[in-house]
Amino acid sequence: MDASEFRRRGREMVDYIADYLEGVEGRQVFPDVQPGYLRPLIPSCAPQEPDTFEDIMKDVERVIMPGVTHWHSPHFFAYFPTASSFPALLGDMLSGAIGCIGFSWAASPACTELETVMLDWLGKMLRLPAPFLTESGGGEGGGVIQGSASEATLMALLAARSRATRRLQAARPGLTDAAVLEKLVAYFSDQAHSSVERAALIGGVKFKAIPSDDKFTMRASALQEALERDKAAGLIPFFVVATLGTTSCCSFDRLPELGPVCDKEDLWLHIDAAYAGSAFICPEFRHLLNGVEFADSFNFNPHKWLLVNFDCSTMWVKRRSDLIGTFKMDPVYLKHTHQDSGLITDYRHWQLPLGRRFRSLKMWFVFRMYGVAGLQAHIRKHVQLAHEFESLVTQDPRFEICTEVTLGLVCFRLKGSNQLNEALLERINAARKIHLVPCHLRDKFVLRFAICSRTVESAHVQSAWAHIQALATALLGAWRECGSAPPGGAAEI
Repeated sequence: MDASEFRRRGREMVDYIADYLEGVEGRQVFPDVQPGYLRPLIPSCAPQEPDTFEDIMKDVERVIMPGVTHWHSPHFFAYFPTASSFPALLGDMLSGAIGCIGFSWAASPACTELETVMLDWLGKMLRLPAPFLTESGGGEGGGVIQGSASEATLMALLAARSRATRRLQAARPGLTDAAVLEKLVAYFSDQAHSSVERAALIGGVKFKAIPSDDKFTMRASALQEALERDKAAGLIPFFVVATLGTTSCCSFDRLPELGPVCDKEDLWLHIDAAYAGSAFICPEFRHLLNGVEFADSFNFNPHKWLLVNFDCSTMWVKRRSDLIGTFKMDPVYLKHTHQDSGLITDYRHWQLPLGRRFRSLKMWFVFRMYGVAGLQAHIRKHVQLAHEFESLVTQDPRFEICTEVTLGLVCFRLKGSNQLNEALLERINAARKIHLVPCHLRDKFVLRFAICSRTVESAHVQSAWAHIQALATALLGAWRECGSAPPGGAAEI
C-alpha cells in the first residue's frame, strides 16, 4: 500500500468508522456466539499472497462484528463507560502516524512536554493542590499517563514499598530488604477493585481488607483499629488505598477522615478514582475529592468518562522523586544531553514499560474541541439520566434501589431472593436488547445499571426500563405457574 492508496483507503476507513458509530444502536449490543466461534471462520495460516483491502473489510463484518460487544451502543449499561469521541479518535490516528516511542524527552520532546502540560491542564480542571502540578509544584510533583488504574495502583504501591524500606533501613542499618518485606502491610476497603489486591500480590506484601460501613465506605475508625492491631503484632503498615467511586456501587471512602490518619501514621495514601474522577471537574461534585491534599498519589481514567478513548489513565504524585527513586535505570543507550538539566522529564522512570505512545495528543484534541464546559455537560447529562432511571425504579413497588445514586450508576434489584434476581439478569442478557452486569453487596445479588454511551438519551433509558419491567413480569408469572411464590415474597408485591 503506497501513500496514494492509503489516502483512498483511509477515507474509506473513516467513513466505515463513522457509519459504525452512527449505526451502532442498530446492532445487537451483546454477541450471540460461543467460545471458539472465530477460528473456523478464517484460514488456519496467514495468506501466502496478499489479500485485498475489500476482502479484509468484508471479513470485518463476517468475522469480527458478530463477536463484538458494542460498548458504545446506547443499549450498553454494563461495567462503566469506555470513553470515545471523534476528536479523540483523530488524535489517536495522529499518534499512530507519528509513531514515536516516548521513553525519554530526547526520544520525542513534544511527546513528553505535551503530556506534562495536559496533566497540568487536567489537574487544574480538578482543582488539585499545587504540589501535584508540575507548573506550580516547585518541580517536586507532577502527572503522568499510565495504561490503566491497575498500573497506577501498582506503581504507587511499589514506590511506597521502596520509600518505607529506605526509611526503616536508615533507622536500623543492616536491616535487609527481605526482613522489611515480610512485615509490610497494605490496606484497602473490602469494596476496592480486585486490581488493588492484585497489586499487593505482585508487590509481595501482606494486605488487609478493611470492613466497610453500611454505606459501603471505608471509615477512619475501622482503618485505625486494623493499624493498631497489626502494629501490636509487629507488622509495619505502609500503604492505604482510598477508593472514590467503587466498582460495585460507586461508594466513596471517607477521604477527609482517612487522610489525617495516614498523615499521622506516615502511610502512603493512594486515591483510586478510576470512574468517578472525571466528575470532579464539575463544581457540584468536587467535594467528593475533599481530602486529596493528604494523598501521595491520585489516579483516575479519562478513558472511562472524559471522552478520551482507551488507553489514558492519569496519575499524579506529590513527590516525583518517590517514583523516580524506585524505578530509575539509566543505561548509556538511553542517556541524552539534557537529562540532568532539571527542565525535563523522562517518563520511563514513572511507569512499568519502557516505551510509551503519544497519548497526550488525544487529550489535547478533546480538551480543545469540547472545552471544559462541554466535558462538564457530558458528565451532567449522564448523571441526570441515572437519576431518571432511579426514579423509574422507585415507581415500581416490585423493585428496590440498593445504594445512594451519586453519579451515573444505579444499583437495583427485584424485592426477593438472590435466585430471583439472578434469573432476571439471565433473561435480560439472553434477550440481548440491553447489556447489564451484576455485583454483590454484602449478601445481596444486585443489578447494576450504568449510563455508558456518549450517545445515550432519555428514550434509551425509558426503553431499557420498559424491557426490564416486561422481563420481570414474565419471570414472576413463570414462578407462579410453577405453583410457588418467588423466593423472598415478590409474588405478594
